[in-house]
Amino acid sequence: MGKLIYSLNVSLDGFAETPDHRLDWAIVDEELHTWFNDEARGLDAFIYGRRMYELMAAYWPTAESDPSAGEPELNFARIWTPKPKMVFSSSLERVDWNGRLVSGDPAEQLAKLREEFDGDMGIGGATLAGAFMAQGLIDEYRLVVHPVVLGAGIRFFPGLSDRIELTLLETKSFESGAICLRYVPARRADLRTRSR
Repeated sequence: MGKLIYSLNVSLDGFAETPDHRLDWAIVDEELHTWFNDEARGLDAFIYGRRMYELMAAYWPTAESDPSAGEPELNFARIWTPKPKMVFSSSLERVDWNGRLVSGDPAEQLAKLREEFDGDMGIGGATLAGAFMAQGLIDEYRLVVHPVVLGAGIRFFPGLSDRIELTLLETKSFESGAICLRYVPARRADLRTRSR
């Protein structure tokens, strides 16, 4: 069974978006974009909330018509567009680009998706990820930490009623100064150690 992976850019003070939902503070150069492409290529499907889906769908399906798009951006568009996308929304009436609307309890929906997809799935959007996190459904966290302090915004980790103990799996540094931190919940790391 594949993992549910929560991966986003995050500021040094823990924010995934500014208060007005801007993402332009993240330094996504060619090296980091190529890394994101490799990550996306390895996923069977994306899981989004409405806002993240609308952000992605507003650009990536037509990126090849953007004269300023570089090769990493064009490659990401070619990876993203055909991949299945599950969109949690009660306000959207339809989604395009190989998307499907879903709603209801995250645990129930994830169980159904795991029957459909054998490999890893990526969850995008801090608000939706928070709902999955609260039920202990995230298998791996990949924080791409940028050297910027935003001061306010949408947190990567929402307020939770219980703490989540994490185990560091890997760190990767990028020339831009960003660092990827890969964590798994400690209980999953314990299981992994015991099975060796």
